[in-house]
Amino acid sequence: MGLAMHLLACLLGTGSWVAINGLWVELPLLVPSVPEGWLLPSYLTVVIQLANVGPLLVTLTHRFLPGRLNEVGLIYALLSLGCLAGLLLAFFWGEASVVGGSPRSLALLGLLFGLALVDCTSSVTFLPYMHRLRPHYLTTYFVGEGLSGLLPGLVALGQGVGVSQCVNSSLAGDGDGLRVTYQAPRFSVCAFFLFLSGMMAVSLVAFILLNHLPAAKQERAKEKYQARMRIKSPNGLQVEEGGTPAHNAFCLGSRPVAQMVYIFGLLAWVNALTNGTLPAVQSYSCLPYGDLAYHLSATLAALANPLACFLGMFLPNRSLVLLGALSVAGSLLACYIMAVAVLSPCPPLLHLPAGVILIVLCWVLFVGTLSYVKLMIGMILRDEGHCALVWCGAVVQAGSMVGALSIFPVVSVYGLFHSGDPCHSSCPS
Repeated sequence: MGLAMHLLACLLGTGSWVAINGLWVELPLLVPSVPEGWLLPSYLTVVIQLANVGPLLVTLTHRFLPGRLNEVGLIYALLSLGCLAGLLLAFFWGEASVVGGSPRSLALLGLLFGLALVDCTSSVTFLPYMHRLRPHYLTTYFVGEGLSGLLPGLVALGQGVGVSQCVNSSLAGDGDGLRVTYQAPRFSVCAFFLFLSGMMAVSLVAFILLNHLPAAKQERAKEKYQARMRIKSPNGLQVEEGGTPAHNAFCLGSRPVAQMVYIFGLLAWVNALTNGTLPAVQSYSCLPYGDLAYHLSATLAALANPLACFLGMFLPNRSLVLLGALSVAGSLLACYIMAVAVLSPCPPLLHLPAGVILIVLCWVLFVGTLSYVKLMIGMILRDEGHCALVWCGAVVQAGSMVGALSIFPVVSVYGLFHSGDPCHSSCPS
């Protein structure tokens, strides 16, 4: 049953961010069909940030009303909401309503908010729930969280999202010169959203089994017993179940305050980069090198996340010095990616295969390195107790929000990044 437990933990993890990750990869098909056009990604960014009200309320409830929140019931409600919103989205995403004399996608934006609420709140509910199980299942959960980005990307790749080609306009009787056309998808947007809803349903079933299977109950009993064995810390201070000092009002953990500030600061920084800042410029950093470079970087980077977590199962290292060094390395890779995005549509090595290889490699190493850092920090905080995992989820969301809000005006308001024309390059050969 150990393998089954790992599978269930992984499937629960896939339900954490699959909806929003799926929406991002489906944008090239949504944008031409909605009134908002290419402003839709900006709306989506704002909706996701508004959905952070969910984790905020959960964190405040844990802080001021400890023990009052029914964590299991809340997860059931979140996963059920995700299934329902995904199902409704499949049939009503294209509906438009007139607001202030202009058509608006109210149904789409409202359902997006529901899905974003599920995904954002999962950070402060799914992670603390994993504290009920033995520590090695947390790693499997992170593998599933990585798959929540990879699986929709692979399905979108099979769908043919965003694949373009340059055709001669004169042949089609539409003027002279070349123009870009996009390949028709192999299956509809409705089918893709049904897939997302199905993944949420699978995650819900996995959670039901985690709560009711006899093997899962045995694992929880073992972990509860081991937590009681740790009821006294090495210095003799009374601690709560899971090892959190009882005198710590914020129950951040039993480590020195300086270490906890360092750990949470590191966690906020890497999530700001991976979840907020860099995804907003991925198209600018990759598309100048062609569709192949963009799809390879998106797919292989998404694959790097679960692979890094899988590696962490066999090569765990909780050294804070190493995690700091890996964060610096990932930040340097992020600097190169950002520099390439700023130089778009004429980045370095534009007409050379080395340029494609370098940008794809940077994306893969960037995501893989920082995914390993996030996993190790999660394992460290898991040992600090349930409350530390709640704060872990809150810091993940806070870092992601700061990163997204920092890059939003640069990309969407001031327009400092330029995509260029794939059929008419003005860059020197």
